[in-house]
Amino acid sequence: MTTVPHRPIHLEWRDDTRARWQPLKPEFAAAVNALSLGMPYGEPYVMKAVRDALPAIEDDVLELEVRAYLEQEREHSRQHRRFNELLVAQHPALRHVERWLKWSYGVLSRRMGRRFAISYAAGFEATAFAAARWMDSNRHELFLGADPEPATLVLWHLAEEVEHKTVAHDVWAAVDGNRLRYGAAMAVCFTMLVWFIFCGVVVQLTAWRRILNPVAWFRLWKWGLGFAFEVVPTMAVTLLRSHDPRNQANPSWMPLWLSAYDTEANTIPPWDAPLDAYLCPDLTPEAPAPSGQDERLGASGA
Repeated sequence: MTTVPHRPIHLEWRDDTRARWQPLKPEFAAAVNALSLGMPYGEPYVMKAVRDALPAIEDDVLELEVRAYLEQEREHSRQHRRFNELLVAQHPALRHVERWLKWSYGVLSRRMGRRFAISYAAGFEATAFAAARWMDSNRHELFLGADPEPATLVLWHLAEEVEHKTVAHDVWAAVDGNRLRYGAAMAVCFTMLVWFIFCGVVVQLTAWRRILNPVAWFRLWKWGLGFAFEVVPTMAVTLLRSHDPRNQANPSWMPLWLSAYDTEANTIPPWDAPLDAYLCPDLTPEAPAPSGQDERLGASGA
């Protein structure tokens, strides 16, 4: 048994999918697109680090969790790769960012060794978990009015990061556990994340003629500071000897949303669907929720 299920989600990636998929806040779309560009390079590096550690794992339960974790990460990479193809087709200059990403992870693979790689994997997942908590609490501000497929991709990916938040950390603790190396690897991870998001954003805002728009940069600074206030303390906590990811509170909405995944259609309700879509999947238009129920549930911190 494993607590990390495989969900091969079905997303309709049409050829006319917009790179500017959040028309109300295009700067947010640019930042998420830049983050997506790194997934087919960062996640395989992390997956290889965890997979290479399998022979040293003696815990049968952890081994099952690792194999399930790898299935989830493979699905993430597959979906991001398709989305990135659409992005680069619209903005060919993003190929330069992809080349830098490929080169950077190639350097890490060739020069830093396995122990650094598993430390990086644990730091990568800790950062992703913190990002999920920030995104969960700000989803209505960030995704309102967004195209459904990219929004689903981002939120589904981060929701599954919450689900497997313990796996890479447990592997690191089992095969290495050096906190100095972990801290250094996590710092490298965070620096690369910020740098490549910045590069991708500059390329896209230039193409959209928003590179000198003060509103665009105000929003990016606002979101960046909010993100940092969530991520940096979480990263610092993971350096403590007493740290266990199991003790970190999960976002309230994301696990509930994942519970509504349809295993036959490989789909999930829209992120902004009424909560009854998650709690009562069989609810039909002929049997609507009582008036005002959705608003009361939403106000309770869904």
